[in-house]
Amino acid sequence: MTTAKATGATTAATAPAVPPPLTGMRLVFASIALALATFMNVLDITIANVSIPSIAGDIGVSASQGTWIITSFAVANAIAVPLTGWLTQRYGQVRLFVAAVLLFVLASLLCGLATNLESMIVFRIMQGAVAGPMIPLSQALLLQSYPKEKSGMALAMWAMTTMIAPVMGPILGGWISDNISWPWIFYINIPTGLFAAWLTWVLLRDRESVRVKKPIDGVGLGLLVVWVGCLQVMLDKGKELDWFSSAETVVLGLTAAIAFAVFVIWETTHEHPIVDLSLFKGRNFSIGTLALSLGYGVFFANLVLLPLWLQQFAGYTATWAGIVSAPVGILALLLSPLVGKHIGRFDVRWLASFAFLVFAVVCWLRSQFNMQADVSTIMLPQLIQGAAMATFFVPLTALALSGLPPLRLAAASGLCNFARITAGAFGASAAGTLWDDRASLHHVRLAEAVSPYAQATQDTLERLSQLGYSAAQSWQLLERQVNTQAYMLAANDLFWGSALLFVCLIGVVWLARPVASAGKVDAGGAH
Repeated sequence: MTTAKATGATTAATAPAVPPPLTGMRLVFASIALALATFMNVLDITIANVSIPSIAGDIGVSASQGTWIITSFAVANAIAVPLTGWLTQRYGQVRLFVAAVLLFVLASLLCGLATNLESMIVFRIMQGAVAGPMIPLSQALLLQSYPKEKSGMALAMWAMTTMIAPVMGPILGGWISDNISWPWIFYINIPTGLFAAWLTWVLLRDRESVRVKKPIDGVGLGLLVVWVGCLQVMLDKGKELDWFSSAETVVLGLTAAIAFAVFVIWETTHEHPIVDLSLFKGRNFSIGTLALSLGYGVFFANLVLLPLWLQQFAGYTATWAGIVSAPVGILALLLSPLVGKHIGRFDVRWLASFAFLVFAVVCWLRSQFNMQADVSTIMLPQLIQGAAMATFFVPLTALALSGLPPLRLAAASGLCNFARITAGAFGASAAGTLWDDRASLHHVRLAEAVSPYAQATQDTLERLSQLGYSAAQSWQLLERQVNTQAYMLAANDLFWGSALLFVCLIGVVWLARPVASAGKVDAGGAH
């Protein structure tokens, strides 16, 4: 392992030779270890989110206070992800990854033992912070473990873990909360994390990256914490605070905007920036990251909206909402290895365009839902969506990372994942707010037709009266029906709008330059 003092950029002379790709069973077990750690990380996010009501009730806080358990993790995670590149240079890829996994296990144990909201928030902040580097580092270590011609397969394996975990999370979280107890949503990370950390260290410790002791960019780090923290809190609590009608939201938004502007200026002019924004000078990295982030934002908005509608208005439990969503993993699992294996034969822009087109078709099918939609009607778009997921993550990630030298992979992956996560937070917040706004509009229009003087209303009231309902109860039933239909129509509007956005994103992909064998991420070449 080589350690260099920072006197500028690390030169090719001081950088160690790129370790050769792994082969045989060592490659298999290394892939399993990295995939397990990624799976544990992503699963924990979704599994904890669906268990918040159980956690809040057990530690004696309200549901609204319980949302800070999500927000605290999200803020810490969003801050830590873009720091991956700098942390990797300072501590090394393998050492940082193993340490992050072990600290994640410790934080999970502490979360399970928490007895009040304050301690839970502290431990979730710790968990989110150490979770930040895990996903980009697992991606970078996988790419360096595979031969260059099989880098598409490496990306496919990585993408499969990030696609399966969000599907299993709601189902597993609901089942554990209902049948065991909520601390076990954290305790299950302990054996998985310890095994993944041990196996990674045994197999990859001799492949450590060069360490460069650069000065700590304290100003850049402080600005990053301020703008990302303010932005994430604003997105998580904006709906609850009625957005910019609240002084708190206005202050958070202005602080985030000002700190972000200063952060960009500082980082692009500082000699040793905490985040390498120069990566955006590469056209394909910029376009690939933009397309991946925008696409993921719209995808995540739909991922949040569908279970909400199923549980709040269609009568599904959290567990059954997860089961109905599960078919999305079938085609994703079947097709991802094929896409990864043959990605070098295709222009990745065509594959990404296909993904966006399928996403658009799926959203259009959902826009035709009504309150009589049965399980098969709801599951069909989920099944089709698996084909889009298999051709979405892998090609766009390959496009964004293609041509980058190995020493920049961790930084590039961290920055790309940070943009994707932030876009997902925007998508989730926008979905919740727009859904309520459109529902209010439809409620007003539907209510105009419900009048004591309308014949249909009179007939309905008469039938309810014959069934034994009082006048007040009958009007309450009508109001509930109007509200249900209003939210159904609002969901249809958002699904239709999402379809249009996915079609528009096809044009964004084609702003990138074609890359020869685009599926192959350069493991040792120049920019």
